[in-house]
Amino acid sequence: MSVVWTPLAGLVLAALVLGAPGKGAFAGQDVAVVDVELVLAVDVSSSMTADELALQRQGYIAALRSPEVLRAIESGRYGRVALTYVEWGASNSRRVVVPWTLVDGAARAEHVATLLEQAPVRNLFQTSISGAIRHSMRAFATSGFRGLRRIIDISGDGPNNQGGMVAAWRDIAVENGITINGLPIILEGRAFGDETIALLEDYYSHCVIGGPRAFLLPVRSWDHFAEAVRWKLVLELSHFAVPVQTVAGRTGMADAAGVDCLIGEKIWSGMEQD
Repeated sequence: MSVVWTPLAGLVLAALVLGAPGKGAFAGQDVAVVDVELVLAVDVSSSMTADELALQRQGYIAALRSPEVLRAIESGRYGRVALTYVEWGASNSRRVVVPWTLVDGAARAEHVATLLEQAPVRNLFQTSISGAIRHSMRAFATSGFRGLRRIIDISGDGPNNQGGMVAAWRDIAVENGITINGLPIILEGRAFGDETIALLEDYYSHCVIGGPRAFLLPVRSWDHFAEAVRWKLVLELSHFAVPVQTVAGRTGMADAAGVDCLIGEKIWSGMEQD
């Protein structure tokens, strides 16, 4: 997979590769092997209302308590996964709501769900998908686990508008063996325009997701959000490759379909000039 190359991206890629743990890097270290290391990277930018933030959080809580997700976890070689729940906005603005936690059954899943229930919900400013990817890559390095698969689960209601080129950071993550899946929330009436929202599924498909078994699951109504989260976790955590309509992430800033991976930055720049 080719990388969108800039001098900065080149330096970062070199640092990641040189600093990434090799196959023998965990020898002698006290790490737990898990089927999946999963970063739930959740958009809480200011385009979401308080009610929408609450519905989003509740969707993840319900999914973690569902028997389908528990069965998916148990289906793995080790029957356990590690996950962390991170809310994000701008590239330097994020909250770790649930730190890395081992989940190996209903009791541990309930523990994570309870932490999510108890944590306050509030907005952060701007939308940096690239920043969420960058933070997630760093999080894997300090997780204390070794996953057979590493997945970043990105949910969001708009395109990247700050913090670096999202396609470039997607490519760097994939080069380092990480899969990025997407849960685009496609709702009308957003500040960046209904035309942009209509293209959000294509944007996530071409600019955000990538890696082995990468997929996206678009949500077009909050009424369906909880169900979408539940099945997304089933697909991600299941040992077996569950059939799903997927579109592999592309590289580059745009492709033959005309998807502009810088559309969010351009819209934000126009808003600042108005």
